[in-house]
Amino acid sequence: MKTKMKTLLAVALLSLGAKAQTTWNVDASHSKLGFSVTHMMVSETEGRFKIYEGKLSSKSDLDFTDAAIDFSVDVNSINTDNDQRDAHLKGADFFDAATFPKITFKSVSMKPGKVKGTYILVGDLTMHGVTKRVTFTAIAAKNIVKDPYGMQRFAFKVIGKVNRIDFGLKYNAALEAGGVALSEDVKIDCTIEITKAK
Repeated sequence: MKTKMKTLLAVALLSLGAKAQTTWNVDASHSKLGFSVTHMMVSETEGRFKIYEGKLSSKSDLDFTDAAIDFSVDVNSINTDNDQRDAHLKGADFFDAATFPKITFKSVSMKPGKVKGTYILVGDLTMHGVTKRVTFTAIAAKNIVKDPYGMQRFAFKVIGKVNRIDFGLKYNAALEAGGVALSEDVKIDCTIEITKAK
């Protein structure tokens, strides 16, 4: 009898925990998935991906500790405001979008940072057929807001960097005066707006 009661209690607690989860969807129309690289060792070239989707599951509305995040990006949607450069980036020298059409990110942990309102986001990034563990800083908005249509919205700014060489994106060109045309490090600068699932 005691064993049965314990089992029922465990099931009840699991059910309550499941209900406590809050699911959010990425609103790509109000987000920015941006990046930049150092060009010719003197300036930065910026770009972004225009097509992507993602979901986030949190313990509660404003507690994103250990939130589960799944994110997928369409490589062919890359845009650097230069058609020739975009075609080069989609080709075999860089992303090889025909073979590897998606970039994905799956979170492993999301812990509060030292500064209030920040999180240390760790996850597995898969790009160009290579998966590496990466770490970003996520800066949370202060409050959830409700838009005129009754949807609850929240946002994060996600910053950090990845080394493209780690993912097999090794193309570069040597400069006559020394150095190379492109930096290995790619700066990540994203603004992710999410809407609470109904």
